[in-house]
Amino acid sequence: MSSLFKSEQGKEEILQLYDAKLDSLKIEYETLTVQTSFGKTNFIAMGDPANPAVILVHGSNGCAPIALETYANLHKMFRVFAVDVLAQPNKSAETRLSMKDDSYGKWMNEIISTLRLESVILAGFSFGGLIILKTLEHDEAKIKEVYLSVPAYIVNGNPLKAIFKVFIPMKRYMKTKNIEYVEKFLSNLFTFRDEFAIEFLSKVFLEFEMDFTPVPVIDANKAREITTPITIFAAQNDIMFPGKKMIKRADKIFPSLRKSTLLEHSKHVQNKEQNEMIEQEIMR
Repeated sequence: MSSLFKSEQGKEEILQLYDAKLDSLKIEYETLTVQTSFGKTNFIAMGDPANPAVILVHGSNGCAPIALETYANLHKMFRVFAVDVLAQPNKSAETRLSMKDDSYGKWMNEIISTLRLESVILAGFSFGGLIILKTLEHDEAKIKEVYLSVPAYIVNGNPLKAIFKVFIPMKRYMKTKNIEYVEKFLSNLFTFRDEFAIEFLSKVFLEFEMDFTPVPVIDANKAREITTPITIFAAQNDIMFPGKKMIKRADKIFPSLRKSTLLEHSKHVQNKEQNEMIEQEIMR
């Protein structure tokens, strides 16, 4: 199988940024590898193994250190497993799974079984939300509850807005290598300025084969079969997955929806204060 990284040098530079982000967190952690039928899956684990388990699932074009930074205090109450999602610019296998079938659900449930986890909490951002909902569809027996921040797979935004505000700036950067287009891309998605995201994504856009497959939405009948408690955080100014539209559909299709919160003045990616509020909700 050909690599999703466009060159060995590009891969090395992206993974150097991965390691630099992890080092900057100044945390005690261990690296774990789980073999699944879909390929090797890398984890960063931290916190007391005797504590309840939570698996963090990052978003598209992301990695485990970003998830750990986003919810930096969970390890005080939980045994935290931050996963490197397959086929993303990180240290897991480059096997690209389909969003249309139950592959992501099978993959995550294999991980849960291999780690021998019971009554585990799943918390995911954006594309990580799709993975978590696919997991519940496949087999929710070992999952206690889930927390979804601006999750994919419930609603989609206006495709024309996404093209002009996300796709075109990305493509212009890839053509010109002018960093201003990365900043424009991020300004449409991020509630705050993130220097690491600028540096990381400017490498990823040039050196990694990204997945531009349209994101599906969950079938209402499948959503009604889910019994695991769900908490959703939607963003008011999210052009990818609009917040009010998301909450309206979630209220209608998820009988196990425990709570939904609309984050005011938030774009797709939350700021530090909003992430701390989400973290407090998980810890509560």
